[in-house]
Amino acid sequence: MTITTTTHLNFRGTARDALDFYRSVFGGTVTAATYGQFGLPEGAPGFDKLVFGQLDAPGGIRLMAYDIPGMDDADPAATAGTTTRENGATITDRTFFQSLRSDSLDELRSSWDALAEGATVIEPLAASAWSPGFGMLTDRFGVTWVLDVQP
Repeated sequence: MTITTTTHLNFRGTARDALDFYRSVFGGTVTAATYGQFGLPEGAPGFDKLVFGQLDAPGGIRLMAYDIPGMDDADPAATAGTTTRENGATITDRTFFQSLRSDSLDELRSSWDALAEGATVIEPLAASAWSPGFGMLTDRFGVTWVLDVQP
């Protein structure tokens, strides 16, 4: 038996766009189904929103996503919370960050550059006391990513 863990991201009407964006960053395949495909009547609010979405990308990257029923607010601030870095410490009201770790800075940089498009950079990707490369950003969909190189 094999047990794995997959991050399940909750969006307010932007799950499809987010999964398509993450596919452009990481590659792979998106599988998605709408509430309408699961029986919500046509014309009902949320009919075309995702009840299930998943990205399977090379290297073991897997993300799941759906649109919260009744929530249709594309503003990422509605779900992003607040995260800052002050005096080397992370200050946040988030319950989690999405972590992306690599063996090399070169490999990590391409993901950083792609995720940074339209993002708020919290800590630029650079060498740190504990890693050859560490950075934090909140992407344009409100997901806060911690990227680092395995020390």
